Amino acid sequence: MKPANNIIVIFGASGDLTRRKLIPALYHLYKNNQLPDKFAVLGVSRSELDDASFRDAMRQNLIDKENAGGTTLDDFCTRLYYQSLNTADRDDYGKLVPRLDALHAEYQTGGNTLYYLSTPPSLYGIIPACLAAHGLNSENHGWKRLIVEKPFGYDAQTARELDATIHHDFLEHQIYRIDHYLGKETVQNLLVLRFSNGLFEPLWNRNYIDYVEITAAETIGVENRGGYYDGSGAVRDMFQNHLLQILAMVAMEPPALIDADSMRDEAAKVLHSLHPLDAEYLKNNLVLAQYGKGEINGRAVPGYRQEKGVAPDSSTETYMALRLQIDNWRWSGVPFYIRTGKYLPLRFTEVVIHFKTTPHPVFNQRAPENKLILRIQPDEGIAMRFGLKKPGAGFESEEVAMDFRYADLANNNVLTAYERLLLDAMKGDA
Repeated sequence: MKPANNIIVIFGASGDLTRRKLIPALYHLYKNNQLPDKFAVLGVSRSELDDASFRDAMRQNLIDKENAGGTTLDDFCTRLYYQSLNTADRDDYGKLVPRLDALHAEYQTGGNTLYYLSTPPSLYGIIPACLAAHGLNSENHGWKRLIVEKPFGYDAQTARELDATIHHDFLEHQIYRIDHYLGKETVQNLLVLRFSNGLFEPLWNRNYIDYVEITAAETIGVENRGGYYDGSGAVRDMFQNHLLQILAMVAMEPPALIDADSMRDEAAKVLHSLHPLDAEYLKNNLVLAQYGKGEINGRAVPGYRQEKGVAPDSSTETYMALRLQIDNWRWSGVPFYIRTGKYLPLRFTEVVIHFKTTPHPVFNQRAPENKLILRIQPDEGIAMRFGLKKPGAGFESEEVAMDFRYADLANNNVLTAYERLLLDAMKGDA
């Protein structure tokens, strides 16, 4: 079922996320006939653009990066609009009221509006308050939904304060705190794999699982995000959101229902069960590092401290490895190894479940390791590795794989993470 007609308002529309992810995601949804019959996108930022220049910029990006073209691209771009606005100035939001009124009337949306904050986190509390000051949070005419993505606060205290600030202007059912990693097909499939197959759930515990690895490796540095990254680091940028969320999905108990509240409840139980990360524990179970200057594929690359926007004496970590323990009945004694970093040899994100080996080597050799591998990116899929007899005389075993790749599906209409999250938000699926 398609979502209801609506206007999508993107704050930070001249930024990198809008260009690389949000507009391409909306274009693909439109191309695949998954958006409502009547919708429009209103880009908002400080940059002095108009509708025509915004459309031209987005069109060229879609041609260059997505190989888009034809009447589909033309029709999509006619739905793109732009409003220059000082997002930190409450009075300036008065410009949005007549602009949105006109778009709602033209596209017959009934007032339905999706706000996406593709902005620096410092504006997460300001924009909702400015919208509310002009009545743009009111659901008297259509729904109003607000999407915010990480980083959501700097620490627990600031996250709570930001949550309270947003709640002053938007109700809980209007707020969508998203993690785009959870929109990836393999992450979503993890729940189906676990809870719809009688094969795996009896084995999904400390009796059969030896250890679990969750890895997010990048082959790039901080690029043009040095200023932001130097205030966060690998722990805040990747671990405390994406990787902890994946860990919770791997380790959670079966929810009573597959809905937002039930899922959050079970994920929270896992996080509450994590062994306390006090100084003594971290001293023996945490590794932090920072990349230095060097050469990659014959190309000289700067060290982290030489990156633009990074302090020359910065101690911000660009790599972290942490061994976690979950102190509950299911997982006691099973280590979870979490790793993430930049400028690593390979780019991939995956979860590997390592099952225990057989207690006795019947064939006079170490039994092959049984592994369940969930590839989150770039080659999304699931593989199971186990031992079989090598052809020929004797009983020598070798490790083989049963491998499923989404790319091999004949009808491969897999949604990207941002496509799924935008579509779910339009449908009101939290």
